[in-house]
Amino acid sequence: MINASMIKEHQEVVGSDGAHVGRVDHVMGDQIELAKLDLGSGLKHHMIPVSWVSRVDEHVHLSLSKDEAKARWTEKH
Repeated sequence: MINASMIKEHQEVVGSDGAHVGRVDHVMGDQIELAKLDLGSGLKHHMIPVSWVSRVDEHVHLSLSKDEAKARWTEKH
């Protein structure tokens, strides 16, 4: 299991297919808020759970593909 403290602001988030999903704005508990000014996020804040993260190095790697993540993320209002 990934420790949320390993995830840092501005890290690139990539899907299991290596495709760009977004950039970390910040982590709130067990949720990652993606930066809205990143083109990958469609210029809106989106939330993804830390449980989707498979590993962290210079990138945050998800266990889902880009398309799966975008189909399941939630939009922050």
